[in-house]
Amino acid sequence: MHQTTSEGIYRKLAQRLDAIPNGFPATESGVELRLLAKIFTPEEATLAAVMRLTREPSADIAARAGVERRAAWRTLKQMVRKGLIRVKKGDRHLVFGLMPFAVGLYEEQLKRMDKEMATLFEQYYQETQGSILHETPAVHRVIPVEEAIPFDLEIFPYEQATEMLENAKAWGVRDCICRVQQRLIGKGCDHEIENCLVFAATEGSFVNSDITRAISKEEALHILRETEEAGLVHSTGNYRDEHSYICNCCTCCCGILRGVAEFGIPTAIAHSGFRAVVDAKECIGCEDCVERCQFGALAVPEDVCVVDYARCVGCGACTLVCPADALSLERRPKDDIPPLPIDDEDWMVRRAQERGIRLEEVL
Repeated sequence: MHQTTSEGIYRKLAQRLDAIPNGFPATESGVELRLLAKIFTPEEATLAAVMRLTREPSADIAARAGVERRAAWRTLKQMVRKGLIRVKKGDRHLVFGLMPFAVGLYEEQLKRMDKEMATLFEQYYQETQGSILHETPAVHRVIPVEEAIPFDLEIFPYEQATEMLENAKAWGVRDCICRVQQRLIGKGCDHEIENCLVFAATEGSFVNSDITRAISKEEALHILRETEEAGLVHSTGNYRDEHSYICNCCTCCCGILRGVAEFGIPTAIAHSGFRAVVDAKECIGCEDCVERCQFGALAVPEDVCVVDYARCVGCGACTLVCPADALSLERRPKDDIPPLPIDDEDWMVRRAQERGIRLEEVL
């Protein structure tokens, strides 16, 4: 990266990404600028640094950036192919919008992820100490294992992974970028890499994707069951409606769950509306559940399992390995469940308010 003009371009882009509710905090070392330089060319960064979340014509973006219209058009199309920005058909032209760094453009870099990018991201993650994970509302929310919920408890559609998949018209699976990144730096785990589920309301949405493998609904449901058996934690966007993905996460690789495990940020992920409960009469003190829980929420001090409700995220993974069926999920007290944003837009408004940023400046 050139130390003069180019560095200024990437700094401006970094500031723009930090003005988005998701956040992209600066570091003392400036590693975030090197990470952006790995992902964006200077021409791409120049345009992205003036873009808005709301999609708009290329001519408007070119005018703000001081770039010739045709050159801007070519660069924006290239950025779409690289997964750096959003695009859709407008009334007369394609319209382009900025994406957050995470969850957003970073997850679209699967095909471009190499050891250098993985190393830069890890340095950035460690230097920021998961700082964006302290903000509320949390980026992700836990979805409970449905089998762990007693049949007589009410469960809402947004709390059911199977319901999300059943209501979609297109399904796909892609590699978990967190596990890919960790393996490239010699860390991580042995869990399956290809198990991040995506879905859409339009048929054929993933047929032409170069990072998502189109699958059937039955295959998606099968992958969901496999990840539950492996003890992975389901999570998705921390809002009620309009979901498009389900991550199947572990605390050793996931950028969000590592916030809980490595940095001790209990609010790094929004808990589900449930929590584990033990039938003391049935518990045999075998500690299988203790080994399964990724959050250190369970212990067997006196031959009976006890739950640390501050640590329990309500995933239900522990219930699937209990040989005595002594574990299940129960509803959390209402006071322990923060109001859930309606959709992504509502989430952005609430997050902007919490961060004290002016959302209108990036819309």
